[in-house]
Amino acid sequence: MKEILQCILENLADNKDSIEILETVTDDNHIKYEVKVASADMGKVIGKQGKVAKSIRTLMKSLASKEKKTVSIEFAENNEEK
Repeated sequence: MKEILQCILENLADNKDSIEILETVTDDNHIKYEVKVASADMGKVIGKQGKVAKSIRTLMKSLASKEKKTVSIEFAENNEEK
């Protein structure tokens, strides 16, 4: 699932090198993704009124439900310059 999220983000962002995804899996089949993108790409990833971010979350929740898991995604700016 992380690879699918990475693919989606790479197609949205201009600065592909600054994308970082931290995956945390808990005992109760919950996966938490902490996504960091460049501040210039933040608007593209979030979208107007958060519609793109909501769509990404919906897609990932759908994929997770097929594996009997739950998922949450948190977006943040990556302040490191590469």
